[in-house]
Amino acid sequence: MILLRDLEPIVLLPSNPMIVVSKTAVPAKDLNEFVGWIKANEGKVSAGTAGAGSATHVAGVYFQNVTGTRFQFVPYRGTGPALQDLVAGQIDFIVDQASNSLQHVRDGKIRAYAVTANARLPSAPDIPTVAEAGLPALDISVWYGLWAPKGTPKDIIAKLNGAVVQALSDPTVRQRFGELGLDIPPRERQTPDALAAYHKAEIEKWWPVIKGANIKIE
Repeated sequence: MILLRDLEPIVLLPSNPMIVVSKTAVPAKDLNEFVGWIKANEGKVSAGTAGAGSATHVAGVYFQNVTGTRFQFVPYRGTGPALQDLVAGQIDFIVDQASNSLQHVRDGKIRAYAVTANARLPSAPDIPTVAEAGLPALDISVWYGLWAPKGTPKDIIAKLNGAVVQALSDPTVRQRFGELGLDIPPRERQTPDALAAYHKAEIEKWWPVIKGANIKIE
């Protein structure tokens, strides 16, 4: 793939776990009840997305695959409008990036069922993980990385990597990312090799999902 062949990995950056959130009128109180509610209302439930091929769209398709549910996707021009309609009760749920939805959850405007991470978020410790909620396979994260063009000298790669690693170790930076619901990778994963391996694994995980659902960027 071009993404693997034409880029030099530098460092894995903080990731943004997803969170399953619904309008408050949904009667389900936990993730298992929510899945059951969707199945009981098959074809009637609506899930907002930020558009075709967006993280919310792909995460929603993955949610369907893992849970065996079917629901209608409602595309928006961004997560902001989708969240506005969720708060207003115009759509039923979103599998959204935690950093987008947490404030609405804290304000009691929407309901959270689980975060798609292997640990609870420090900024939202009351929300269980998908494993704790009974769906460990629903592991989804919007992640970020830093790359350089192919052929960039190794000393430049090392210098850039060192600068990012130093920044990610700063207590103020770590605290702020935590407040936003972002997950800083452990030090051993902040290497070019770790990013390369993770990048390859994520392509292998998500490409069949995207291809199987015939998702195309519009």
